[in-house]
Amino acid sequence: MAWGIVWPVKNSVDASRWRAYAARERAADGAFVVCVKTTGIFCRPVCPARQARRANVEFVDAPRDALLRGYRPCKRCRPLDAARVRTGLVTRLLAMVERVPDEPVRARHLLAMGIDPSAARKQFVAATGMTFAAYQRNRRVGMVVRHLQMSGRKRGRVIAAQQQAGFASASGFREAVHRLVGEAPSKASGTRVIASMMFATPLGDMLALASDDGLLVVDFTDRKGMEREIARVRVKMGSKQQPAAIVPDEKCDVLMRVREQMGEYFAGTRTKFDVKLAPGMGTAFQERVWRVLMEISPGQTRSYGEQARAMGDAKAVRAVALANGKNYRAIVIPCHRVIGKDGTMTGYGGGVERKRWLLRHEGARLVE
Repeated sequence: MAWGIVWPVKNSVDASRWRAYAARERAADGAFVVCVKTTGIFCRPVCPARQARRANVEFVDAPRDALLRGYRPCKRCRPLDAARVRTGLVTRLLAMVERVPDEPVRARHLLAMGIDPSAARKQFVAATGMTFAAYQRNRRVGMVVRHLQMSGRKRGRVIAAQQQAGFASASGFREAVHRLVGEAPSKASGTRVIASMMFATPLGDMLALASDDGLLVVDFTDRKGMEREIARVRVKMGSKQQPAAIVPDEKCDVLMRVREQMGEYFAGTRTKFDVKLAPGMGTAFQERVWRVLMEISPGQTRSYGEQARAMGDAKAVRAVALANGKNYRAIVIPCHRVIGKDGTMTGYGGGVERKRWLLRHEGARLVE
């Protein structure tokens, strides 16, 4: 079964982007973003700063993708400024995030500083193309991802990179990340280890976590609440006193299998997954809901009411919907196949547009 997905030829695209970056072609401005690995900064292709070596850069489509890889916006070329207009308020908001990047800045905090949250939202979207909340969420998840990617490097190089990227304190950065990820096993004797892997899909990067019990998490890195789920899983697999540590593992059997099968799914050659799922990741009711979700065939959909009836409890519609929302093993447990009773799209952790894409990809008939 082929669903007509055409994968981009990454090498040729990168070669073209490198030529445009090396020549500082004006036509390339806004077409992609340049990420400098050695400094942790992302730039516009026409940035006036000294250009990095080819081996030290990677290219992504948009600022959001750079944020999710843990990069920070360049202060010289200001790649977040979609209209090249940044107000003093937006500059202040960005600075607030960088002072304590792992602590969300909420409406009540803005009000306490005399800032109108509504004005802040509008100005931030106008200047960056994303909401302030989305920027903060992407920034926090990006910190985790970058930490995992760097964990195999020498500590001195990591600290130097963070300082070059503009962090006021390398120790402050480490403390912020460790609150989300945890110490490396070598520094936390007896700590249980969770294997991690990040991989690309046509709909964005996914982060997968696994233990000896099986797959714990696989979801889009920009999903709302992802950092809370990471923290919850760490405690669940360890304890409040000593949460499990997350380390990158490209050779974990479960993670290699899920990455391979996700690739096959998006290529249209796989319709079901046979990845080992870790038990006990939810309540007994949630686990039951997730098992019933896996009975929905690709190309088919159910309403929340139909799902509740399939479980033998027609009145549990709201509880079923809430349990679906707690599923952090996206696509493998296909909560995207549950829609509104009138056939319309309903909420999805990865975003309604992703949900619509997945259903079309599987051949489901949708109400337009």
